[in-house]
Amino acid sequence: MIDHVRPAQLSAWFATAPEGSQPLVLDVREPWELQTASVRAEGFELVAIPMGELPARLAELDSAREAQRPIACLCHHGARSLRVAAFLQQNGFEQLANITGGIDAWSHENDPGVPRY
Repeated sequence: MIDHVRPAQLSAWFATAPEGSQPLVLDVREPWELQTASVRAEGFELVAIPMGELPARLAELDSAREAQRPIACLCHHGARSLRVAAFLQQNGFEQLANITGGIDAWSHENDPGVPRY
């Protein structure tokens, strides 16, 4: 199942993770988007893999799958990240969330210092 989590609710969603597993935010935006606006990894690991590169780079997330780490997917508004979460689910990942509203909502709800674009 893919949870839908607003940025303001992300910490609470991560708190439901199994003890000892470090949550992961998977940013699937393009490199130019990362240069425009990025989040700070506070309480989670941040990995950036553009959506189009994910099938070829899926092995980079194998340790997260094996450890059943919670993975929250992030994009600009939430559409790409939802598709990525569905792809991850089809590939055996279990604890998945789509960050609804994406980095745009992150700017509103978590960190107004994150530029909007």
